[in-house]
Amino acid sequence: MTGDSAPGVLEHAPDEARSGIGPHRARPGTVSRLPIIERARASEASIVSVVAPAGFGKSTLLREWAASDERVLVSISIGPYDDDASLLLQLIAEAFVVAFPDDAAFAAVVANQAPGATPLGRVAPRLGAAIERAGEAFVLLVDDLHEAASPECQDVLEVVFARLPAGSQLVTAGRSSPAFLGRLRPTGEVFEVRADELQLDASGARQVFAGLGVADPGEPELDRLIARTEGWPTGIALAALVAREGRDPISVLGDDRPIADYLYRACYAGLDEADRLFLRRTAVLQTLSAECCDAVLGRADARARLHDLEARGLFIVPLDRSGGRYRYHQLFREFLFGELLRSEPELTRGLHLAAADWYLSHDGVSQAIDHLLAAGDRERSVRLVAERQLAAYQVGERLAVQRWMRELGDPAIESFPPLMVLAGLGAVLNGLPVEADRWADRLDRVRYDEPPELGLPSFDSGHAMLRVIMWRKGLESASADAEFALGEEGPASIWRDQALHLVGWTRALAGDVDGAIEAYEQASGQAELFGNSDSILLSEAELAIIELERGSAAKAQQHADRALEVIEASGMEGYPTTFLAVAVAARLAHRGGELERAERMLAQVMRDRGLCSHVMPVFAVKVRLELGRAYLGLGNSSAASHMLREIDALLRVRPGMGTLERDVEQLRAALEQVQVVLGDSPLTPAELRLLPYLQTHLTIAEIADRLFVTRNTVSSQVGSIYRKLRVGTRGAAVERAAEFGLLG
Repeated sequence: MTGDSAPGVLEHAPDEARSGIGPHRARPGTVSRLPIIERARASEASIVSVVAPAGFGKSTLLREWAASDERVLVSISIGPYDDDASLLLQLIAEAFVVAFPDDAAFAAVVANQAPGATPLGRVAPRLGAAIERAGEAFVLLVDDLHEAASPECQDVLEVVFARLPAGSQLVTAGRSSPAFLGRLRPTGEVFEVRADELQLDASGARQVFAGLGVADPGEPELDRLIARTEGWPTGIALAALVAREGRDPISVLGDDRPIADYLYRACYAGLDEADRLFLRRTAVLQTLSAECCDAVLGRADARARLHDLEARGLFIVPLDRSGGRYRYHQLFREFLFGELLRSEPELTRGLHLAAADWYLSHDGVSQAIDHLLAAGDRERSVRLVAERQLAAYQVGERLAVQRWMRELGDPAIESFPPLMVLAGLGAVLNGLPVEADRWADRLDRVRYDEPPELGLPSFDSGHAMLRVIMWRKGLESASADAEFALGEEGPASIWRDQALHLVGWTRALAGDVDGAIEAYEQASGQAELFGNSDSILLSEAELAIIELERGSAAKAQQHADRALEVIEASGMEGYPTTFLAVAVAARLAHRGGELERAERMLAQVMRDRGLCSHVMPVFAVKVRLELGRAYLGLGNSSAASHMLREIDALLRVRPGMGTLERDVEQLRAALEQVQVVLGDSPLTPAELRLLPYLQTHLTIAEIADRLFVTRNTVSSQVGSIYRKLRVGTRGAAVERAAEFGLLG
């Protein structure tokens, strides 16, 4: 019983007296829907409505329901020729005759459907009355109910199913929600199952692969496949078949033959040409709004058409409750775009340009850039990318900026020198050292005297800031470049906060801590005015480190918390520029006894620290220095030693970092002291978790309660700590731990 199977009453085995249906045979690659079925049965709702696009396993769910329900089974599948009220009533009545062969009322309804009998006025009430008086509780399964969408069919269905007997349920499956259920929703009589509940997760995808005899690609790849298919069961099954052919299932596209054939058959072939035209031409859009669709297609009916397409159960996903914005399922969009290229390739560029113009007039610069690049209009794209890059980076669109640069290509970037500066900055911030060095070398040979354009730094100040970040000529040169950039970028410049931050860098490295604090505070305040997240979190992280080194943990915590708030609010998790803030926050978490949180944050930075390379050496050293300090505090001298080795390698490439080199030597001395005392027996993670509690007045038993371990375990660990720190009392252990940086 699927949306592609022949319509009609389901076949019934004569030896299945109660259910009237043969044993359920799961098809290879299907995933059980029994948990959903059990919830729906337990709800005691008289009607269960299952609504999802093609290929979401609606028919599979009904087959499994039929096999698992002990009530009398009545089951029908509606076809495209059943959208007639009289035929539909005949189909339902015949199904009840099969299920209740001794019930004369159902037989009478079938026998007395004489020509001219009005479906709504005569037949529907009689059939409804017969259903209400059925002798046993039943479950009526109706598949592909969307095929009976006419108002006449919906009217008779409302009458027929108005009074289901107690203990019985109607279960409908279709691509759109039946109109006749609208009256019943407020009463709580309807239990609804939507597409998102039928989506598969990695576990379900693994079952599909196993059922089809295909080795699954592993956890990370399965997660990518789920994201790629949006959990669409048929898409996952088709990807598994692709894998069986020796191809990569993750790379499956909506216009690949297996998926395209399915979508054409199930969703596209049955539409009229006006709908097909609308679908394939709007496939150039990531987001579908009625206004944008009308502008791109030169029409004025997009709102009604989008609403109609959604109601018909196509792969169109609403993005808001008002029905004003939608998107296509990504595989469906790829299929539609393939249809556009196949049938109307000459329209593609014009559609993209029309979309770009609409977005530009509605403050959608990022979307406009995407469409201009897709249309091949690099001349307009260059200026827009330059204007948008900073704002895009600050709101979490780092990957979009990388994509724009890649699609523009070097010749287009070099046609506008200010964009070369941004290309260099982008390469530095995205951990692309070869690319960053290449742009830095090219910029040294460029002269550009045009005045700065709106939203951009002057070419010379931007180039100077890049030189500071890359630290190619040491502290004196970097200090001069930072002060020059600050002088060039006035109070109204959105780049001034970045110049201020770099001035703070150079002042701190020259030993002027008070001057650095002033610059960092001004940078954070200026960035707040313009919404420049990067400068806020970078400056707040530096201020947190300064306060922590001065012994003011409370002030340090305020700065670190502010940085973390900005990271979360701007969607910049994972950006290299966040690493310093996360590392110092980890140190503070450890001080506060939040060891698990500290270790989690450190693991995040350790995993991706390679993005901070020699092309941003000061920042790369600062990040590793904070990691080293944090790991030393946690008693992980091995990780701290590794950070020092990486720092030494960076300093060999980029020497002359002023006071930062002194800080590195202080870390080295502290590590050596700890290693002398601890030798080959550093504190274990369990002992480090216990260590902060030795500062308190808690008893051994109370510490055990805090740590969810036994009193004997705590006693044993305390004794081990005393031996390793070579002390005999609790107070001495705290003092020695603080001396070695394990506390405080």
